[in-house]
Amino acid sequence: MAFVGTHEHSLDVKGRLVLPVKFRSHFSGDAYLTMYMGCIALWTPEGFDAMAARMQEQVRNGEVEAQAYRALAPSSELVRPDAQGRVMISERLRVHASLEHEVVVCGALDRIEIWNPTRWAGIASEMSRSLADAFLSGGGI
Repeated sequence: MAFVGTHEHSLDVKGRLVLPVKFRSHFSGDAYLTMYMGCIALWTPEGFDAMAARMQEQVRNGEVEAQAYRALAPSSELVRPDAQGRVMISERLRVHASLEHEVVVCGALDRIEIWNPTRWAGIASEMSRSLADAFLSGGGI
């Protein structure tokens, strides 16, 4: 299952995010929140394990520093959505991604990304240009 789409949501006063309905069935058990590039990533257990294995292989190949792999566990959190489909986002992760009340929840194929709306707006147009350029040059086709 590829996670796709963009959704505007908000955090409640306790820092919980209600997952978009179309994503909830993939997070009925455990999930992983990680610091990501300017946002927070939400992974299924299988997606998290695959990402960690890729990173470990990249460390072995000298493509990624061992410190990055070492930092993965302490910068990640195991969460479990409640009956209403809410996940608790710790203050530490909210600070990392500058999340306050309003957030943007984006599908990112193998994960979900949770963005500060201002940060998201700042990169969304650049990402659209990059995607158009990739399609024009035959990428993904």
